[in-house]
Amino acid sequence: MKQLLLDLNAHSSPTLDTFVTGQNGELMALLERVAQGAVSGLGERFIYLWGEAGAGKSHLLRALGALEGATYLGGEATDAALAYRPRLRLYLLDDVANLSPEAQIAAFTLFNQVREQGGVLVAAGPQPPALLTVREDLRTRLGWGLIYQVHGLTDAEKIAALEQAAAARGLVLSAGVLPYLMTHFKRDMPSLMAMLDALDRYSLETKRPITLPLLKELILHDEPGSV
Repeated sequence: MKQLLLDLNAHSSPTLDTFVTGQNGELMALLERVAQGAVSGLGERFIYLWGEAGAGKSHLLRALGALEGATYLGGEATDAALAYRPRLRLYLLDDVANLSPEAQIAAFTLFNQVREQGGVLVAAGPQPPALLTVREDLRTRLGWGLIYQVHGLTDAEKIAALEQAAAARGLVLSAGVLPYLMTHFKRDMPSLMAMLDALDRYSLETKRPITLPLLKELILHDEPGSV
């Protein structure tokens, strides 16, 4: 059980393929082009994503940041980390609302250098650029290109995605498993998918079907201090 819980809390690295698209079809098509280096024009070289926590902004930026020639820069990035590097083609600037004053100046400079010297910059924050409490010049840069709201999945879409993932694994889930999971566990898709994997492994190890009691055991042991 302890190893299952360790595995449950160690999510696999995010990829574009593991992002559940939902209402974000147009955005995903654009990011696929970015990943392939097929952007055309200044607008597609600057992209800003905004949305509520858990919508998947960081998932998308981390997925792109894992590509060759890309770098992921979180809100804690220093001004030195935000320096332009000619060998990089893709900059992923996450959580811009939390950049320090010094990092905001560096981010402003980075935008200018990407525009002048080449590359793509994808940034993300909790609000549209006009509502961010950052430097005015940086706020202007964030609105240079395409702006997309990242729409979170509805509960029905999450359940449908989990059912599809279970079917792909050949898993049979008893009635009530997914509704209970949605109301008693973390609600972001990486955590939900990790629990599905843990249920699969635990079911195989214990030779028990995936039922509500099996799920409750895993959730109980995943609570802090229960291992």
